[in-house]
Amino acid sequence: MNNQPKSLVNELEQIYIQDIQTITRLLAQITNRNPDEIKPHLDTMLKMLVQLQGERPFYETATPQEWVTAFQEWVESHRELNLPTLSDTAISRESIYGERG
Repeated sequence: MNNQPKSLVNELEQIYIQDIQTITRLLAQITNRNPDEIKPHLDTMLKMLVQLQGERPFYETATPQEWVTAFQEWVESHRELNLPTLSDTAISRESIYGERG
C-alpha cells in the first residue's frame, strides 16, 4: 500500500476519532471483546476501504481480452452446478418471441 492511503487513513482517524471510538465500543459490546481487540480489525477495514476508493472498477479499465477471460471464468464457475442445457428449439427466435418474432 502506498503512503497516500495511509496518510488519508490517519487524517480520517483524526477527524472521526469520536465516531471510531463509538464504533469500537459498540463492536466490543456486541462481540463481548475488549476494545483493544476490536480496534486493529477496525483499522484494517478502514485502510482497505480507503484503498478501494482510489481503484477504478473493472468495467472502466478492462481490455477486451480481460472481458473475455472474465466471462469464461464466470461460465466455468457455473459448470459444476450441472444445469441442463437448452435445446436449439428452446432458444430459437420463434420459441422466444412466438408470433411477435
